[in-house]
Amino acid sequence: MKTPLFALVFTSLLANCATYATNTEIVIGSKKFTESYVLAELAKRSLQQAGFRVDHHQGMGGTIILWEALKQGSIAAYPDYTGTIQQEILKRPIPPTVAALRERLAQYGIGITEELGFNNTYGLVMTKARANELGIRKISDLAKHPDLKLGLTHEFLGRHDGWNPLTKRYGLNIPNVQGVDHSLGYVALLDGEIDLKDAYTTDAKIGENNLVVLQDDLKFFPQYHAVFLYRLDTPPSAIKALRGLEGTLDEAKMIHLNQVAERTKNYSVAADAYFENTGQATTTKSESFMHKLTRWTLRHLELVGLSLAAAIVIGIPLGIYASRPGFVSELILGITGLIQTVPALALLALLVPIPFFGIRPITAIVALFLYGLLPIVRNTATGLRAIPPQMREAAEVLGLNPRTRLLKIFLPLASPSILGGIKTSTIINIGSATLAALIGAGGLGEPIISGLNLNDHTTILEGAIPAALMAIAAQGLFVILDRLLIPRGLQLRPE
Repeated sequence: MKTPLFALVFTSLLANCATYATNTEIVIGSKKFTESYVLAELAKRSLQQAGFRVDHHQGMGGTIILWEALKQGSIAAYPDYTGTIQQEILKRPIPPTVAALRERLAQYGIGITEELGFNNTYGLVMTKARANELGIRKISDLAKHPDLKLGLTHEFLGRHDGWNPLTKRYGLNIPNVQGVDHSLGYVALLDGEIDLKDAYTTDAKIGENNLVVLQDDLKFFPQYHAVFLYRLDTPPSAIKALRGLEGTLDEAKMIHLNQVAERTKNYSVAADAYFENTGQATTTKSESFMHKLTRWTLRHLELVGLSLAAAIVIGIPLGIYASRPGFVSELILGITGLIQTVPALALLALLVPIPFFGIRPITAIVALFLYGLLPIVRNTATGLRAIPPQMREAAEVLGLNPRTRLLKIFLPLASPSILGGIKTSTIINIGSATLAALIGAGGLGEPIISGLNLNDHTTILEGAIPAALMAIAAQGLFVILDRLLIPRGLQLRPE
């Protein structure tokens, strides 16, 4: 019985993922900052005008995740920058020119458009008041202020053109450095919690918040000209549509589009502004909130439901084996416990480069399945181990075979503990599934991640409140299941 159920769950999972892959003809990815969202929306609109169905997977994380997704074919294109491609993807000392990059990228089956028209390099920013107070105008001035508090993005901290190489070039020794989300870093900067952060020079927040970009007096940062990377097997007419954006944006236009996106809290509106200014105004039907909420919720339920079903089907048998003394039981508990120590986001990132996974719903489902195993396995083992020896001996005296003893006596006696593990796994999966949006798997994490990027609490709550309600509803469902599945005698409580 277990084998058909297991097969059914995973056949459903694979069929769902196959359907998902065929429903979308062109998938565009973007990184987790405003400008990348906006550029991806421009690409989406251009491709739609060329007659393609397009899906934009928003805020899929950093460079390497998107690059792996592109190579594997999970996405067809995404916006990036020449300096980043040279430093972080190819990691070779070649000129960051489009011609040089195109030659190297072709080896991976990847193409590159010409420059879109603007350079968005890295910069270090401070509030104008703080910079004036300390007399800081250029990056080399930081060497005189080792007590500064810095809040740098995690990607910048680890980049080959990021903080550590920069400190060596400028001879800086500033110990108080912490990693912080790009958007939240601006909030911390304006609140005075940090003195300096990294930024993109076309960020709308620089001008809006009266910030100053420190002069890169030793010319450390390379040129970061915006381009689109795309798979060479993308339909030629789609590539042509992407290339239609070449040379159409300068720094001032890009800053304006970023401002529009952050003011309206809507990246699609920024795309409208671009096409209106280029004389290619299009009429796009905006998706209603209820439609988006339904789409987010159904995908979230799908991720949680499939991963939980697989965790139950596999976790309970593993828990049964783990309830028996010996090396195997300790190995099972050790491995499932080890998986649980890996942060959910790290687990997603580790699965993405594996063939067949990539940036797909199945990757999130497998990560959630692995993450939900431990509570089910441990609670099943604990419940079975807690059965009194007298009860086990009585079952043997009755002459019942081991399978009947397990199914008719031991599992029902352990059912409160087993259901407790399933409850815990369900709540963990509902919360962890919000991270699936970082690899384009959708769900209620979409508005949460977008809201964090825009520092918009309303958008964050559009995902957080339904996720909380889903957890409450799950808890209510388990109250009903307790009454149905736990033997009546075990439900009785002393007066």
